Amino acid sequence: MSFNINWNDSSVFPKTLYVVATPIGHVEDITIRALKILNQVDLVAAEDTRETHKLFKHFFIKTPMIACHDHNESQCAETIISQLKQGKTVALVSDAGTPTISDPGYSVVSMVLKAGLPVTPIPGVSAVMTALCVSGLPTDQFIFQGFLPKKQGKREKLLKQLSVETGTLVFYESPKRIVPLLNDTLQHFGDRPAMIGRELTKPYEECIRGKISEIQHELLNKKAIKGEFTLLVGGCESTHDFDKNDLYQQISNYLKDHEELPLSQNVKTMVQLLGESRKKIYDIALKIKQKQ
Repeated sequence: MSFNINWNDSSVFPKTLYVVATPIGHVEDITIRALKILNQVDLVAAEDTRETHKLFKHFFIKTPMIACHDHNESQCAETIISQLKQGKTVALVSDAGTPTISDPGYSVVSMVLKAGLPVTPIPGVSAVMTALCVSGLPTDQFIFQGFLPKKQGKREKLLKQLSVETGTLVFYESPKRIVPLLNDTLQHFGDRPAMIGRELTKPYEECIRGKISEIQHELLNKKAIKGEFTLLVGGCESTHDFDKNDLYQQISNYLKDHEELPLSQNVKTMVQLLGESRKKIYDIALKIKQKQ
């Protein structure tokens, strides 16, 4: 089967910002539509123009570029809005994957929308979905966390909250901090099933599956830890088989362990964990709080 691509057929509309996904590794993972958009827009706002230039060189794209990164997003957004109001078209790209997903771009998209201008997605590769589909972990529910906070207090608080989530958890991490991340997840979640995707879609792609401790052991045995990592951890197992006669004590213990969180959030989580109605759990939790 063969098909023809008309590269001159216009795919862009005036005054529109296009959020374009680019490959996370293998250059051929870019979509035909993305290539047409990048060829036809008046301007490309790139996280790092040097990285995007490599992609452009491979596909003979000569569209002008400006830098749009964490340190100049607001200023860049103003430039983009000015261009759009003049009837121009602009594409927003990150170094790899989908912009705004643990990458710059949120402020740009938000400001363009507030200016009343259209924003159109050009979907493609994302490390989250790439890792999920080969993880062997449940994909019907998942929570994308991205990079955890570096400050220990915020990090531990967030991990404590995530420890009771029943969906698969997805994290991003650098090679220097992947082992500490495994230590933290093992401490807060227990030894759950997990997978690490390293350098996904690149020549040295590697997926390591097993318990957190097994993955940790395999990484520590490597001579060097290199590449970008996506860590997936299985969710908290359902505890619907709790003894219902001991429901009061279960709720009391949970509130004690999570006293820093709002009551409404604790009730929502306990409904999932205990398999009881929200009203029943809320009434008991409220009585416990009042006694305290």
